[in-house]
Amino acid sequence: MTQLKVPVNASDHILGDGGASTTLVEYGDYQCPFCAAAQPVVELLRQYFGHDLRIVFRHFPLTEIHPIAGPAAETAEFAGAQGDFWSMHDSLYRNQPMLSITVLFDLAGALNLSRIALRDALAAHSYAPKVRTDFSSGVRSGVNGTPTFFINGNRHDGPFTVDALAAAITSASDQAKIVTDTSAAPHR
Repeated sequence: MTQLKVPVNASDHILGDGGASTTLVEYGDYQCPFCAAAQPVVELLRQYFGHDLRIVFRHFPLTEIHPIAGPAAETAEFAGAQGDFWSMHDSLYRNQPMLSITVLFDLAGALNLSRIALRDALAAHSYAPKVRTDFSSGVRSGVNGTPTFFINGNRHDGPFTVDALAAAITSASDQAKIVTDTSAAPHR
């Protein structure tokens, strides 16, 4: 089983409770149609598992086949620097079929983010290092396509349907609780 090589850390975009028993890490590409199809699944899982699940998104833009994926990831990071990562993340996937540089500026404007500051950030590649760091961590963890999910550090190699991911999350959560219960039990 392939392991997540770079643990979740302070530079990650995390949605959910830090004390959650299960962490779902997704490596994604904003132009990947499979990633867009996975977003409603991830949202349903977040709603279903509530405080027991935290979600982490890491960039894995496949720029050789998705030319806007890199700038889209940088745009998400630009928004994140202003506290709007998840709003931009959702907007990018909702608008995926028409993504272009112009649409990136429009999405920034819709979130009341400066289009001029975004233009300057994209021109200077201000957020490209974070995107590259995410991408490199994915490569180190054996990611070779998107979306790729890790549940509590273990790669999920099954389908990314609600049923398959929910079963894997439940299993990982049960395992985490067993480990916690065992370590909390008094030793004799």
